[in-house]
Amino acid sequence: MSTPSDRYGHLRPVPEVSGSEALDADAQRSGTPGLTPPRTRSHSGRFITDVIVDLGYLSRERVDQAIGEARVAARSPEALMVEQGVLTADQLSRAIAERYGLDHVDLNAYHVDMGAANLVSVQTARRFHAVPVGYIDAETLLVAMADPANVLAVDDMQMMTGLNCRVAVAAEVDIESLISRLNSLETAVSEAVSEDEEEANLSSADVTELRESADDAPVIKLVYSILGQAVNEGASDVHFEIEEKDMRVRFRVDGVLNEAARVPRRMVSGVISRIKIMSELDIAEKRVPQDGRVAVNVNDRRIDLRVVTVPTERGEGATIRILDKTEAIRTLDELGLFGEARAQFTDAYNQAYGAVLVTGPTGSGKSTTLYSALQELNSVDKNIITIEDPVEYQMPGINQMGVNRKAGLDFAVGLRSILRADPDVIMVGEVRDPETARIAIEAALTGHMVLTTLHTNDAPSAITRLQKMGIESFLTASAVDCVVAQRLARMLCPDCKTRAVLSRQSLESSGFRVGADVEAWEPGGCGRCNGTGYRGRVGVFSVMRMSEELKDMTVAGAPQADLTRQARSEGMLTLREDGLAKVNRGITSIAEVTRVAV
Repeated sequence: MSTPSDRYGHLRPVPEVSGSEALDADAQRSGTPGLTPPRTRSHSGRFITDVIVDLGYLSRERVDQAIGEARVAARSPEALMVEQGVLTADQLSRAIAERYGLDHVDLNAYHVDMGAANLVSVQTARRFHAVPVGYIDAETLLVAMADPANVLAVDDMQMMTGLNCRVAVAAEVDIESLISRLNSLETAVSEAVSEDEEEANLSSADVTELRESADDAPVIKLVYSILGQAVNEGASDVHFEIEEKDMRVRFRVDGVLNEAARVPRRMVSGVISRIKIMSELDIAEKRVPQDGRVAVNVNDRRIDLRVVTVPTERGEGATIRILDKTEAIRTLDELGLFGEARAQFTDAYNQAYGAVLVTGPTGSGKSTTLYSALQELNSVDKNIITIEDPVEYQMPGINQMGVNRKAGLDFAVGLRSILRADPDVIMVGEVRDPETARIAIEAALTGHMVLTTLHTNDAPSAITRLQKMGIESFLTASAVDCVVAQRLARMLCPDCKTRAVLSRQSLESSGFRVGADVEAWEPGGCGRCNGTGYRGRVGVFSVMRMSEELKDMTVAGAPQADLTRQARSEGMLTLREDGLAKVNRGITSIAEVTRVAV
């Protein structure tokens, strides 16, 4: 049987070199950035693990250990090593390329020809984990694959495209990222602009014409491309903002807004109308805000969208909140709550009754933290009821109630009803007013575990906030068991972060108390993080457990500063101190901690 290299045209013979000589020769042998020929003609007949050792990625002892572990786990040793973090996805793909004597393509550095990529459908690319990325010549495609042994996939691509295919190996994560960009936003916008549509000033009376415009194929493709790209980039919100000459589209990714595209003015009415039709809003009403909800499927994932339309002086815009359940239901470890702080929080919400408060500004991840706690509490012997505004993520086994002010259902009314339903655990989405605060505190005192949120800057100020809401200090001291303050900081991209040493002087000038220089990591910038240096977010926490001393001080009406000093003396870390620990562990950067933890 012929090998993939024989069959798919790695035509250049490459002299065998090894060790540092091979590393130095990489750039010289490749005439195209991101495309590296193999160092040897082929390692045919050898295992991938042997090639990993030959390339110097891991020692023979470490690879043999992984082989033993893989036998027990019924996994491939190379997949296990990637999962353990001792081997990167890029190193594995280079080893596979060497094994078969094929080129390696780094899709972060290689300039992908989107025209070639779009020769196959997204479904085909996803099924084969293979994408055409460029042309070798007029009759030959360069195809990036994760598994070059899948020769049937290449046969199918050759039949679909009518061209010869030359295989290059790429990291699977990079191929998946490229597949998500095949129907890119830029392609959809350019197709929309190319349509011969005349600009029309549509009024609320032009409902029929407006609906037809919203149903045009370019408009539909544009809207779904925007949503698809937003989901693939991990955006939490999409903003459609009307400007004088066009519409600006911005994504909020990891808490930071970035411009994604511009929509031409003549497409604006159709885009907004399409969004309204999707979420079952009144397309004729443009004078007042409207809100709706719709569920869509993106890459076989169910995504809930919360839609709000915003009438402005320039026209009607919209904001879409993307609710991805897979991102919301996370464990406390995934959120970044570790060590003693994690133990204090867990111990507090596992008690039979009491109140646990999570504080922070809007968008700091308070609800996600409470969902994580509910996930651990969720069992057949507990009746858990929540009241939220709105219910963002539906959790099986938990009774969730949404606020409906038009029907007279607010937090206070809903909370009273919940207390009559024999709950064990109650989650109140937010304490906004004295009435809700009093009911929640009284519920915690009468045998219920109450989880709720407050808008305060740190943990000790939650106690004074309740006092200012009219809650007697002795009730607060008796009911509240734990207060968690939190923020969300962006995580460093693991593929491009760089080591750095932060001097004691620079840290102290930024408000950090350290005794010496700190080894840390700083953001770099690569294709996998869109050049930002960050990918994903992690929580920064400050956990205050209510000791007897703190309860006595609360009853005595001690000021917030005194509560803070006492909590610090008992071991409470501030947000900045917890953030600095995560900087030292290479999870985030000092700039991010400074940004989110003032």
